[in-house]
Amino acid sequence: MALLQSTMFISPLSVKSKPYHYSISSFGFRRLNLNLHYRRQRDGAVVMATSGDVDAFTKYSGYLFEDGASSEAEFLEEYNLARIAAIYRRKPILVFRRFVQIGTTFGQWFASRYLDSLLERSDEMFKVRATELRRILIKLGPAFVKIAQAVSSRPDVIPPAYLEELSLLQDRIAPFSTKVAFNLIEEELGSPIEVLFSEISPEPTAAASLGQVYQARLCSNGQVVAVKVQRPGVQTAISLDIFILRFLAGLVRRAGRLNTDLQAVLDEWASSLFREMDYMAEARNGVKFRELYGGLQDVFVPKMYMDRTSKRVLIMEWVEGQKLSEVRDLYLVEVGVYCSLSQLLEHGFYHADPHPGNLLRSSDGKLAYLDFGMMGEFKQELRDGFIEACLHLVNRDFDALAKDFITLGLLPPTAQKDEVTKALTDVFQNAVNKGVRNISFEDLSGNLGRTMYKFKFQIPSYFSLVIRSLAVLEGIAISFDPEYKVLSSSYPWIARKVLTDSSLKLRSTLQTLLYKDGVFQIDRLESLLNESLRARTEESLTRKEVQNTDSDREIKQVLSFTLTEKGAFVREILLQEFVKGIDALGLATLDSVTSGAASRLPIAIPSSSALFVSEEDISNLRTLHRLLQLISSFQKTETQNKEVKYSSVEEGKIMPYREEASLVLYRMASAQDFLPILAAIPELPAESQQQLLRLPADLAGKLLSRAVARTIRRLFV
Repeated sequence: MALLQSTMFISPLSVKSKPYHYSISSFGFRRLNLNLHYRRQRDGAVVMATSGDVDAFTKYSGYLFEDGASSEAEFLEEYNLARIAAIYRRKPILVFRRFVQIGTTFGQWFASRYLDSLLERSDEMFKVRATELRRILIKLGPAFVKIAQAVSSRPDVIPPAYLEELSLLQDRIAPFSTKVAFNLIEEELGSPIEVLFSEISPEPTAAASLGQVYQARLCSNGQVVAVKVQRPGVQTAISLDIFILRFLAGLVRRAGRLNTDLQAVLDEWASSLFREMDYMAEARNGVKFRELYGGLQDVFVPKMYMDRTSKRVLIMEWVEGQKLSEVRDLYLVEVGVYCSLSQLLEHGFYHADPHPGNLLRSSDGKLAYLDFGMMGEFKQELRDGFIEACLHLVNRDFDALAKDFITLGLLPPTAQKDEVTKALTDVFQNAVNKGVRNISFEDLSGNLGRTMYKFKFQIPSYFSLVIRSLAVLEGIAISFDPEYKVLSSSYPWIARKVLTDSSLKLRSTLQTLLYKDGVFQIDRLESLLNESLRARTEESLTRKEVQNTDSDREIKQVLSFTLTEKGAFVREILLQEFVKGIDALGLATLDSVTSGAASRLPIAIPSSSALFVSEEDISNLRTLHRLLQLISSFQKTETQNKEVKYSSVEEGKIMPYREEASLVLYRMASAQDFLPILAAIPELPAESQQQLLRLPADLAGKLLSRAVARTIRRLFV
């Protein structure tokens, strides 16, 4: 729920008996007579009486929690399908009434849409129907509002008129009575309003599906806080609607012969929704979120007041700001992507409901996160599997991608891998050919539907929340930059992660990625390095930083990475490839000298190339040439921001190996290529400089070992 900017305050000067009468402070508001009572009867029913208007949800769906037995669901501690089913199986009339209400309400709306198409007036009635749909969702209650919120941030999927209306569901739902809210605050926190707050706004500053927010000032320390109060009856209504939706989900799955367990997905969503309705759990989530991510550059997480929070009342630090979707700040979207990737792939604790109402641009220009009720846990093996899938997708390794889909639970283990690989190639080839910086979620999902059905794809419950957390950010960015691609911002982070992570699984993945049939894939390393240089870090994530970094900074980044403990694995790979390349260069040089000497003899001598240089040596020589080119490329600004073009090792066979050896020798002798590297060394940390001094000895030792091993092999094998 967004906490919108507000300056409305009243001061409770005297409260002697109910109903409350609040005097107005110097802010100049009119007198309020909040003549409303909120109480709970012995049988657990929630009873409301008011002298004013009742909000649409209570008026239209209030019968759901007027019944004492049905409101048992209001006090469930967690989502419990068995208990919910037991409650509503005893109430078939109530269930049937709600079922008919949902069916007729949506049925009338769809009938109106169909009539519009028959009368050829769809265009002029488009906005009217969008408004009607929003009102229907509000009347039916929080479960349907939450579903609509899930799609309200995708301008590339939802028509503008509907997007505008559904976005109002994020924080502009008609509030319930303030008197009900104040009575609930007192009941939950066990103290009168005037003891808790020196000032409090007379009306909610924001209202959403589950509750509403007041701005107040604590008596204890004078801090301005947000007081979040849960809407009465929401858990009862949601419980019944989930009970009905599970039944419908089962029918849809059987009728459509779908592979995805829709009921399991609904159960996962319902569990997270029940956790969201427990404000004590939300406060704990907020504390953990603040500890993990509150220190990130330009990220703000409000403080939670745990000692003044209950299951249905939450008090947290007030945030001044505007919704991120309403300000054209692409930089904060980048901050959000970086923070989301840290959540998903670094710590595995992520915000599962980042709709635009929960993301603000604070008054001091930071990205503020709100509403920590719906959080997700991403297990380590799934995090690694997700990273592997992204790597294999970008590198067109569709055979490995098929295995990743099994690991992630998207495919059953019994799937025919060869057929799946071919199908994935057909689905993703065109999207990947655009380059990693041009891939959108729409590209990836375009032709996936038929393939999912054919191979019994299933959508794990965790996966929909993970994808949504990134899709929402892309949707916000698309609203003011149609060319924005969240994967373009995500993949550099993934590249840096796989190059630096100490996980044995990711190191094995990197090893497999860089070596195909025993041949080093220099193009893939080049791609990973180039992309990792684009990755936003806490140090580089500043508004002043320009998009194109200079060559000196790139050289320093590469050196800093390869010479630290995090880069030890990649450094070892590079050393091995340099050793193999230098060894091959020595053999090629010896072959050239021998061939040159033999050509001067008066008799013909058979070529010695087969004796000195093998096909493996030729491949290693070309790899060395490419490595030297890669080092040289980091100092050329014209190579920046270009997509890496993949090429096979076989393309190098156009150049004879002796000529390539000459070029390698020339490049190694060229001081110009190494001057920028030498200039960057004094700026490195002392530990990195010491590691750099050890490299020549390491290189010489490995080279000697390889030469001895080759000599023994050729003598005795």
